[in-house]
Amino acid sequence: MKSLLCKAFGPPENLVLEEVPDLVAGKGQVVIAVKACGVNFPDVLIIEDKYQFKPPLPFAPGAEIAGVVKAVGAGVERPRVGDRVIASCGWGGMAEQVLADAAKCIPMPDDMDFATGSALVLTYGTSHYALKDRAKLRPGENLVVLGAAGGVGLAAVELGKVMGATVIAGASNQEKVDLAIAHGADRGFVYPAGSLDRNQQKELSETIKQLTDGKGADVLYDPVGGDYAEPAVRAMAWEGRYLVIGFAAGAIPRIPLNLTLLKSCDIMGVFWGAFTARNPKRNQEHLAEISRWVREGKLHPHISARFELARGGQAIRMLADRKAKGKVVVTMD
Repeated sequence: MKSLLCKAFGPPENLVLEEVPDLVAGKGQVVIAVKACGVNFPDVLIIEDKYQFKPPLPFAPGAEIAGVVKAVGAGVERPRVGDRVIASCGWGGMAEQVLADAAKCIPMPDDMDFATGSALVLTYGTSHYALKDRAKLRPGENLVVLGAAGGVGLAAVELGKVMGATVIAGASNQEKVDLAIAHGADRGFVYPAGSLDRNQQKELSETIKQLTDGKGADVLYDPVGGDYAEPAVRAMAWEGRYLVIGFAAGAIPRIPLNLTLLKSCDIMGVFWGAFTARNPKRNQEHLAEISRWVREGKLHPHISARFELARGGQAIRMLADRKAKGKVVVTMD
């Protein structure tokens, strides 16, 4: 089988496509013939040895896939050979075959295409856990989403609307804001790209306050970090919840804790990968709800670009350069 390998840590241009032996399912595992692999920001980090999980070299990036079960290991009753499934695998997805724990596979609806299936788990799973379990978002609250046109950001916009919030979308250009509005955001704003000076940070805070009618953000969803984090916390409402999703801007921010005292607000970490391992039953409930909302037409995964396996490095580069809108997918056909 073919696999897009990271053989030495570095940029996505260093990935190489090679023939490797077919996989064999161990106890509790399945081998899946991959049809599509969703690309996510952790793929940028994992090939540079900057992610929480550190697979041994060589490995293929790709944390979520959709495909068809090719073989099952000992003790596996579900899924069965021939079943269409969506699976969370951590890495290894940018290959023609992947090993996955049977318990981490969910059935894929017959009327769902593989690209859409591969675009669901990580982005919607992260955002669902963040909004429902961590922030406990309530109907009528306002939700401000930074990076609102990215994979997790756009998922947060859609889920926020399904949960009954007023959604305000922020992004680095008007095209991205328009995309978020097309996916349900009530209003949006453009913020500067790159490093922000103090005046720009103050303007960002004031913009969020104005768009929330002076109240501030009840819930602020931040996958960007960097210079955007402190002004976002300054724009929190009383007893607001600031969600730390990731650091697409590249820098891990330092937040003055007096801001949380003055606003009686919470800063909440969101580590979806650890949550799925610690509470797999709850995660399955989340994924079932996400799948149901997709079938009901309440969620619309947006795939902006597709790449064949040999060009998977270019797909990761799109995310590294923050050019992706919605989801980018690598397909095997």
